[in-house]
Amino acid sequence: MTDAATTNSPTPPELHGGEEQALEQLAGAYGRMRTEIGKVIIGQEQTVEEILIAMFCQGHCLLVGVPGLAKTLLVSTIAEILELTYHRIQFTPDLMPSDITGTDILQEDPQTGRNSFQFLEGPIFANMLLADEINRTPPKTQAALLEAMQERHVTAGSHTYPLPHPFFVLATQNPIEQEGTYPLPEAQLDRFMFNIVVNYPSADEELLILKQTTGAETPKLAQALSGEQILELQSLVRQVPVAEHVFVYARNLVRATRPDETEAPAFIKEYASWGAGPRAGQYLILGGKARALLAGRFHVTTEDIRAIAHPVLRHRLLTNFHADTEGITVDDIIDMLVKEIRPPQETRAEQLLR
Repeated sequence: MTDAATTNSPTPPELHGGEEQALEQLAGAYGRMRTEIGKVIIGQEQTVEEILIAMFCQGHCLLVGVPGLAKTLLVSTIAEILELTYHRIQFTPDLMPSDITGTDILQEDPQTGRNSFQFLEGPIFANMLLADEINRTPPKTQAALLEAMQERHVTAGSHTYPLPHPFFVLATQNPIEQEGTYPLPEAQLDRFMFNIVVNYPSADEELLILKQTTGAETPKLAQALSGEQILELQSLVRQVPVAEHVFVYARNLVRATRPDETEAPAFIKEYASWGAGPRAGQYLILGGKARALLAGRFHVTTEDIRAIAHPVLRHRLLTNFHADTEGITVDDIIDMLVKEIRPPQETRAEQLLR
C-alpha cells in the first residue's frame, strides 16, 4: 500500500465555522498570495497555481525550465510572503549527504571537560527547502532527500530527528544541459507530487518584465499566511468530499497509463514502457480537492482531475524507443489519454448531494 496520502504530520487545528466560511478563508488566503507573488513574478499563473495546490496538499514540486525563467525567484518569493523558515541548497557534484541533512560534531562540555557528539542540523531543517538544480549532484546525495520528503524526518547515526511542519521541497532542474548531470531515479521522482514545466512568457508578459525589473523600485511584500494557517488549510483540503464517479475516473486514468493492463489504449501499448502507480491516483484526488477549493467549490469534479493530469503523470509515465523516434513526448501521450478516457456519468444520488 502506498503512503502518499498518509504522511506523518501533527494534527492540525480544527477549522471554525461552516463550509461557506472555510471557503472564504481559503479564497482570501489564495487571493493574498497571488497578489503578493504578482508584485514580483509576471505571468506564470498556471505554475503559481500548481505550486500552491501542491503546498495545500503537503506535496513537493519539481520545477523544470530553462535558465532565466524566475524559478528560483518564484520559490524565494513564496517563502518571503509566508511566515516560514526557508533554506536554499545549490546542488553541485561535490555535495555530500551530510551537507544537506547535517552531521554529528564533537563538542567539549565547558563544565565537565568531557567530549560528546552533538547533531548539527543541515539546511534541510526548514519549512521550505529549495533544491536548486537537483540533477547536478550524484545519486548518493540525491537520496539524502528521499527519507525527508516521504517521512518528514532525518536519520543520522542511531537517532531520528523530526523536520518542522509544514515541510515542502521545491526542486529545480534544467532540461537543456544534460552533460555531467545525474537524472533522478524513478523512486525519487515519484515522491514529487507535481512535475511542473515552466515555459517562456508571452510577448506582453515579457515586455512587462523588461519594464518592471529594470527600474530602481523594489516591490515590498506583505506576509500572507503563517505556518499554523497553512496546516489549517491542509486540513481543510482533506475534508473536501469526492463523489464515487470522480474516484473511478482517477483510477481509470492511472490504470490506462500501464501498457500491461488490458484497458490500456493502443497508443499506450505502442509508446509507453512503464505507467503510473497508485500514488498518482492519490495525488490526482488530493490535487483535485485543492483545486476545487481554490475555485470556490466544496466538491471535486472530473474537470479538476483532468486539469492536473499533466503535472501528476508527467514524471510517472515513461516513453519507449518507438515514441522517441517518432518525436512523441510524455505530454503528447497525456493529451491523448485525457481525450481517450471518458469520465463516468455522475449518478442521480451524487447530483442530489452536491
